[in-house]
Amino acid sequence: MSTEGIVIIGAGHAGGSAAAFLRQYGYKGPLVLVGSEPLLPYQRPPLSKAWLKGEATAESLALRPAKFYATQNVETRLGITAEAIDRAAHTVRLSDGSTLGYSKLVLALGSRARPLPLAGRDLAGVMELRTAADADQLQAALKPGARLAVVGGGFIGLEVAASAIALGAAATVIEREARVLARVASPPLSAFVQEYHRARGVDVRLATGVEALEGANGRVTGVRLADGELVPCDVALLGVGALANDGLAQAAGLDCANGITVDLAARTSDPDIYAVGDCTNRPLPMYQRMFRLESVPNAIEQAKQAAADITGRAAPMPEIPWFWSDQFDLRLQMAGLPFGATQLVLRGEPGVAGFAVFHLGPDDTVLAVEALNAPADFMAGRVLVTKQKQVAPALLADLSSDMKILAA
Repeated sequence: MSTEGIVIIGAGHAGGSAAAFLRQYGYKGPLVLVGSEPLLPYQRPPLSKAWLKGEATAESLALRPAKFYATQNVETRLGITAEAIDRAAHTVRLSDGSTLGYSKLVLALGSRARPLPLAGRDLAGVMELRTAADADQLQAALKPGARLAVVGGGFIGLEVAASAIALGAAATVIEREARVLARVASPPLSAFVQEYHRARGVDVRLATGVEALEGANGRVTGVRLADGELVPCDVALLGVGALANDGLAQAAGLDCANGITVDLAARTSDPDIYAVGDCTNRPLPMYQRMFRLESVPNAIEQAKQAAADITGRAAPMPEIPWFWSDQFDLRLQMAGLPFGATQLVLRGEPGVAGFAVFHLGPDDTVLAVEALNAPADFMAGRVLVTKQKQVAPALLADLSSDMKILAA
């Protein structure tokens, strides 16, 4: 079997971007994109927002039009999964019984919902939100008057709760921590967001455990809390984080630790295999550590890294991690990670008109910024984080300070 060509396993944002960058960077050889869903690569963040509310179409979510893959000579194998990698033979066995040879292999395997070992987990109406098919199922359930219970107060859970309210459904968010967004946001931002949701009709339950999912006639009817209370619902969404899909890589003997271990060129422990996106545990040079990121910017950055290395192009400049979330009329934007932060600086008063939270190290280095409806503060803060610039806390807090000048 010929091993000429590149095979990409995973047709999400990372895999689709890798295919596009390989062509953009001059790769002319055979290129096969294998995806487990029956869809060409599409954007996933709108699934919990615009897609649920009927404001997006399959065409608007597509990363690139269907004709791109034909004109760029990218062969697509959709609705198919990879079952095994033979590193010695440079082949991948697929679920349809076929085998693909490769000279270089790119793993863009994504992540899966973290499982909750709850009684009633398999009842009808108990859902996750990872794919367009999941979103379609959830959308069909969120009719006016429907009762949604969300287990997990992270980005996905809060976004879906906001969408449910917009659709005329009722929403309860159940979070085991003392605040929403506890793993990803500062206390001031969490406090504002959770009260904003409550003011718009979301029942936010904090420091609350879940005992079981209960149902009748095979369908969920409620979430039983650890204190014995039953939260009635017609649909339950489980959103308590995600795990890297690294099983295929582990079975092939690649180094893995909370994801597939890669370097700054997205190379795995096998020189002919790369990995990109949510499935990777990657270096973050600014923070001097390995970390697993789940974001579109990370997927695109690593796709560039892999494509550049494969084609012999200069490595792209490292980027700082950044994220966003839309809930009601709130836009949350975050850049950097607050590892080693010792102080928080609030710029502006928490409110819908906009404010920002800066995370500073002991030497006043700006390590991360969170902005809510404050795009200018976010953009300037992102520059400050990238430059690892030291700024006096009083200057950041002073609304008369010009952020563009501070970032210059």
